[in-house]
This record gives sequence, C-alpha cells and structure tokens, in this order.
Amino acid sequence: MFSGIVERTAEVAEIRTDRQNKDFVLRADFCRELKIDQSIAHNGVCLTVVDITDDTYTVTAMKETLDRSNLGLLQPGDLVNLERSMKPDALLDGHI
Repeated sequence: MFSGIVERTAEVAEIRTDRQNKDFVLRADFCRELKIDQSIAHNGVCLTVVDITDDTYTVTAMKETLDRSNLGLLQPGDLVNLERSMKPDALLDGHI
C-alpha cells in the first residue's frame, strides 16, 4: 500500500531493453535499505526490485506497463519520483 506522497527521487543510471520490456537501473541514496522483491512506486507505478548494488537498484517494467505509463519515455539522467510502500504503523496522512 502506498500513501501517494512522493518520498524522494532517483536518477536513471541505465536502461536495458529485454525484448519488449525494460530494466531500469536507478541511483538512489537508500539502496542499502532495500531488499530484493521489495515494491517501490516509480512515478506512481509499482515495480519490484530485482537487483541491488551499493548505490543502484534495478526494476523491470513489462511492455504493458511501459505502454500505460510514462516510464517508457525515461532516458538516462532523468529523475524519477519514488515512494516506498507503507509500513503497518505509518501515518496515512488522510490518504486511504
């Protein structure tokens, strides 16, 4: 569950194409806090972390997601709005 409030941004470090899908490698200051299979909203689109390094993490967007969002327009160097999923004890800030 996400609150809809942007937490921070990440920079697109690299984009790899795999058939009709894209792997986005993002540079963020909280990579050490992430776990594989964690969900993060990217410009409002929930994507799953598939790889992590010291300062980057990777998510994959399928063709359907690319067709229905702005993620397919991203280029290296672009900033992406991020929101990690809510913790059970988090304030909802009026968003349910």
